[in-house]
Amino acid sequence: MAESVVEPASATIGETDMNARLDRTGLGRFAGIGERLARAVTVASVSFGRSLLWLLAAIIVGGSVWMLLPLSRGNSTEPVKPELATAETAPLTDAAPTPAAEAQARANAELDRLRISSQTWRRGGLGAKALVTLTLRNDNDYAVKDVEIVCAFARRDGTHLTDRSRVLADTVSMKSRKTFARVPVGFVNVNADQAKCSLVAARRA
Repeated sequence: MAESVVEPASATIGETDMNARLDRTGLGRFAGIGERLARAVTVASVSFGRSLLWLLAAIIVGGSVWMLLPLSRGNSTEPVKPELATAETAPLTDAAPTPAAEAQARANAELDRLRISSQTWRRGGLGAKALVTLTLRNDNDYAVKDVEIVCAFARRDGTHLTDRSRVLADTVSMKSRKTFARVPVGFVNVNADQAKCSLVAARRA
């Protein structure tokens, strides 16, 4: 019975030694792999640093060469003078009057034979409005209407202040005269002292 007990103990001791050897072998391999990785990282870092230095040196040299080169014609700072284009204008031709223009011309009265023979003015409406009294003389061979007048108001020294216009709708017969009394022409400046009215337009009646 003593021999049967000793044999299993020897087998157990042998297995323990074998496991210890395997553990030492695995640790050694792992340590070797780690050392190789560290060396590879160091070599890569040194190579990257050298490449970066070469790149910076190339950029500096290229910039220096570019600054030393003379400016080319295309990069010169002289302003470019644009060429002025000449536009040909078509000759103006006398346009034929339109029927509407001819009708308007026939409707307008001849002002050289229509004139203001007399005129006066006064203030009205608490002194703010101008009332004009004037006599129109029509020497045309036709009656006129819609006579437009414009009155210029000035100070006592002749300084112009304002203009006011009015259309007289009444008809003035041919070869006759007509007086328009106290016609309101609008508000005037309080400093207005004199007025002069003129004819602007008139129509055939």
